[in-house]
Amino acid sequence: MISTSRVSLRYGDRKLFEDVNIKFTPGNCYGLIGANGAGKSTFLKILSGEIEPNTGEVIVEKGKRLAVLKQDHFQFDEYEVMETVIRGHVRLYEIMQEKEELYAKEDFTEEDGIKAAELEGEFGELNGWEAETEAAMLLTGLGIQEELHRKLMKDLTAMEKVRVLLAQALFGRPDVLLLDEPTNHLDIKSITWLENFLLDFESTVIVVSHDRHFLNKVCTHIADIDFGKIQLYVGNYDFWYESSQLALELAKNQNKKKEEKIKDLQTFIARFSSNASKAKQATARKKQLEKLTLEDIKPSTRRYPFVGFKPDREAGKDLLYVKEITKVLDGQKQLNNVSFMVNKGDKIAFIGENETAKTVLFKIIMGEIEPNSGEYKWGVTTSQSYFPKDNSNFFNDVDLNLVDWLRQFSEEKSESFLRGFLGRMLFSGEEALKKVNVLSGGEKVRCMLSKMMLSGANVLILDEPTNHLDLESITALNNGLINFPGTILFTSHDHQFVQTVANRIIEITDEGIIDKQMTYDEYLEDKGIKQ
Repeated sequence: MISTSRVSLRYGDRKLFEDVNIKFTPGNCYGLIGANGAGKSTFLKILSGEIEPNTGEVIVEKGKRLAVLKQDHFQFDEYEVMETVIRGHVRLYEIMQEKEELYAKEDFTEEDGIKAAELEGEFGELNGWEAETEAAMLLTGLGIQEELHRKLMKDLTAMEKVRVLLAQALFGRPDVLLLDEPTNHLDIKSITWLENFLLDFESTVIVVSHDRHFLNKVCTHIADIDFGKIQLYVGNYDFWYESSQLALELAKNQNKKKEEKIKDLQTFIARFSSNASKAKQATARKKQLEKLTLEDIKPSTRRYPFVGFKPDREAGKDLLYVKEITKVLDGQKQLNNVSFMVNKGDKIAFIGENETAKTVLFKIIMGEIEPNSGEYKWGVTTSQSYFPKDNSNFFNDVDLNLVDWLRQFSEEKSESFLRGFLGRMLFSGEEALKKVNVLSGGEKVRCMLSKMMLSGANVLILDEPTNHLDLESITALNNGLINFPGTILFTSHDHQFVQTVANRIIEITDEGIIDKQMTYDEYLEDKGIKQ
């Protein structure tokens, strides 16, 4: 168990946390959520001891081991992959080092023998004889194949290092596990493996993630950071979101009879109480949910941007024709004889292990680069708006404030219109006059979405639009694309985003493409990937 007592943290005049008292218990997985800048990662660092709070303390039950997903990808560069994973259990690794030094001594004494026996006993208690086997299973489950297990960390790619560091955090089944964005750089198979691992995990997990599907799958509770406080809710992310929206609706309609409100709440709880993240937790959580009252469910104070795309005109039947496109980039074949047709109303998710291939395809059909062979043709009634994965060209070395930046892409040039538009995207008051070259990653994404909304295009091409966004903005964008009446071509690693938007899946492979008219979950099931 891990808990906090009156934890407070300030940076100058800015208050992040004030008198936070919270208890995280074994057998539960807590999703730590909050708007950008609310202090999610900072709170994890307080729990891990990396940051000292101004007041209060963190209490870890005596004898319990805490593990953290490391963010420094270069810290273990001189170590082998296998050793890096085992170093996640500090005491076990110390014993292994001490044993090695003892047995290497030329003048091995009786005292050394006694010490070695003590170490062997503790080594066995910590399941040391199975350490390499467990480490190998973790690595393989996360997509690090056996031939890499004895390589040095510095010889791995950035994505492979992230997976090794995740295996390090999971190694030895710690009593408290702190994970900050653990699904970053994982493919769908590795994410599914991690979900199943955490569902079987008996100890305490506290996780920060922008992946709603992941939070829904593994979380038994949501810990919501707001106004410097942390409020615990029973249930997964969808339950928290739906209940907070219900509470907001009820608060706006105070004239409703209390009986009607209670009936709404009971119906709502009944719908969610069977949606258990962990089967063993289902009964207990259902009882907790049934005890909820109107007063227990509070309206969310989150601010959701408005994301809505309205095409200026309807596209005809001929949208996009791609024929036998091949592209080699830096000596690597990215696209191999790719052909497909886009139909009116298609919302196509492009997936595949090769990240570059999807970006290259989008750049080709947007005319930014030429294919080595093949061709494409847009229908004459189409108009396209493109969200590139790298938006730096729109902001770096640009000395404009937000209003003037957006004016470049708007037929309506008046400041009142542009300020009103920016306000709906959460840039209100003085924020609308910020220079665009100092915006955060999430703010730049909101600007790019604003540009797309002003375009009136009937075809949207989006390359990883959820990167850098908080959960509120992802939800708003998700809903905006669901409601868009035109055609969409997009990529995303957000499972729920892909599942709820796409009605067609195109997987780019080394041989070409696999093209299926179905949802993402249906596609994964078709490939034998269990969800």
